[in-house]
Amino acid sequence: MKTKLGFNRLSRKSSHRRALLKNMVISFFKHEKISSTKTKLFEVKRFAERLITRAKVDTVHNRRELSKFIHDKHILNKLFTKISPVFRQRSGGYTRMIKLGKRYGDAAEMAILELVEKPLKVE
Repeated sequence: MKTKLGFNRLSRKSSHRRALLKNMVISFFKHEKISSTKTKLFEVKRFAERLITRAKVDTVHNRRELSKFIHDKHILNKLFTKISPVFRQRSGGYTRMIKLGKRYGDAAEMAILELVEKPLKVE
């Protein structure tokens, strides 16, 4: 009997799925907005919100833990200095998903994932 897993496998093996999610999360933090299918974005949203919650407390341990997932040091620094300070008072719900409708060709549900608040402009 097939039981509920708690996450979507996205029709990929675990290593491919993990690499896909890493790349999409890094792109999301880089551009602060990402467009893809709705099912992929639900999984990206789960990871992104966990990372933002972890980045709200800027410690060496948290930086090292997040560097396991985000290998680009510029994106990691942006997450700790520009994105997470905006959400310090918020206890969750850092992202919003806007549904776009069905994609022409295969009728996949498309959506946009974006941050609820704009990051700080620190120069």
